[in-house]
Amino acid sequence: MPAMHLFEYAVLRVVPRVEREEFLNVGVILYCRSLGFLQTQFVLPEARLLAFAPDLDLVEVTARLQAFERICQGRATGGTIGQLPVAERFRWLTATRSTIVQTSPVHPGRCTDAAETLARLYTQLVQ
Repeated sequence: MPAMHLFEYAVLRVVPRVEREEFLNVGVILYCRSLGFLQTQFVLPEARLLAFAPDLDLVEVTARLQAFERICQGRATGGTIGQLPVAERFRWLTATRSTIVQTSPVHPGRCTDAAETLARLYTQLVQ
């Protein structure tokens, strides 16, 4: 039987008008300490977002989502935050913020394959 690993995840949300608290799920970020795994998967559903918020700056939203990806990768391109240990990067990415890209509360789970779990959560929560 494969080993079970604890993981944590949060849903990435685009919140066009923070004061209205309306959002659209666009991705998932998953962290598994025992596997040293931190990845995000997202999509920018342009037509849905523009129907939801016609004046939304899609270039800005894309840049913010790509920053999440760079920080997850942990390279110099992730800036100062990207150089932190994996757990600290996840905590920083999932901290409460009032910006156009936010995360849901963090949820725990167990898995045998973190990448497969990320793909499944993405399908369930975003697509």
